[in-house]
Amino acid sequence: MKISTTHIEGVAIVDLEVREDSRGGFARTFCREEFEQAGLIPAVEQCNLSFNHKAGTLRGMHFQVDPAPEAKLVRCTRGAIQDIIVDMRPGSPTRLQHVAVELTADNRRALYVPPYFAHGYLTLTDGAEVVYQVSQSYTPGTERGLRYDDPDLALPWAVPVTTISEKDESWKLLSEGAVTE
Repeated sequence: MKISTTHIEGVAIVDLEVREDSRGGFARTFCREEFEQAGLIPAVEQCNLSFNHKAGTLRGMHFQVDPAPEAKLVRCTRGAIQDIIVDMRPGSPTRLQHVAVELTADNRRALYVPPYFAHGYLTLTDGAEVVYQVSQSYTPGTERGLRYDDPDLALPWAVPVTTISEKDESWKLLSEGAVTE
């Protein structure tokens, strides 16, 4: 694995180092020791799978607060997505800044999402499938959200949103008093 940092402290992109031979390829997708050495939370309490029928499907922008903030390792295993995260850490010098990454089955890239980051993705292909490891079990009552189209965030979505849940569409804008902690 190759773990690269981004302009926001704690956010990392994980690229695979594939070893190939006549059979195909092999790569390590997660290593507790390498994550710890890179300052990332290596705990995996839950793994989730999301499959999406149509391109233009948006899931997010979700984050979890105390007592169960979640770190995530997100990877697209079929198709392609655009993953965007927003720093929601209180007192962070990069609070409300974002990182956007294209994750595809072909590039096999993963995005490490630290705790207190809003996370969402938009499918770029029909049939996109996403797997993510999570550091906490789902804890009702700790989820918060941001609007994907909040003008104060100006998130650079690659394609128009055509499918979104009622819950994700109903998060408040920052200017309307969105809960950010």
